[in-house]
Amino acid sequence: MAASDDGDDAASPAAPSSDLHAGVLDALGAEIVSGTAPEGSVLRIDRLDERFGVSRSVVREAVRVLSSMGLVETRRRVGVLVRPRAGWNVFDPRVIRWRLDGPGREEQLLSLGELRRGFEPVAAGLAAQRATGEQCARMAAAVMAMQVQAKAQDLEAYLEADQVFHATMLEASGNEMLAALASVVGEVLAGRTHHDLMPSRPNPEAIRLHSQVAQAIGAGDVAAATAAMTAIIDEASAAVREASGA
Repeated sequence: MAASDDGDDAASPAAPSSDLHAGVLDALGAEIVSGTAPEGSVLRIDRLDERFGVSRSVVREAVRVLSSMGLVETRRRVGVLVRPRAGWNVFDPRVIRWRLDGPGREEQLLSLGELRRGFEPVAAGLAAQRATGEQCARMAAAVMAMQVQAKAQDLEAYLEADQVFHATMLEASGNEMLAALASVVGEVLAGRTHHDLMPSRPNPEAIRLHSQVAQAIGAGDVAAATAAMTAIIDEASAAVREASGA
């Protein structure tokens, strides 16, 4: 009952409640994007709380977040309805992560690669005109870290340096809309690493291209920065196709 739910929530510490919410959100989100809970199916809150062993308010909060992503909608006398894929916020990093965790991840990565080809080279060209000295230094340091971690075959540390490089490059574009796409790129990079679509020792050519981008931006060379960033994305897409046998 509602009173019981409220009492349970009030007695629960903030962190465990947050963990429960995140667990329910991830489970439901993954089911929806994978098609396990298909378009038009109804999620019953009164059954979900029993299934996950959480309070009804935790389920409602998870549903609220899913609704904000366009994955579900609440209809009176019907319940929580799974929405068509066309209505999803496919740019939400969590939606990207769930889709990469499910079937068809290679196709999703290639689709995201096409998206990146449309904005990262543009951002690199803008960064060549607008980057600060501090941003140039951060990109150069990220490339050095990538070189070190590639030799150590530490893919998680390599991923972190790679994410810093791309986030800094997008920030250096001076365009807030492009900078906001850093989380999208970060999930793409993480998806390759966490789903064994990266070689155990990262491709030296990829690192060389990152270095070329950093150098071109530092030198203010728009054409070279744009070309090198395009080559990075093409190399990544080719590697995904090779790893997946596509």
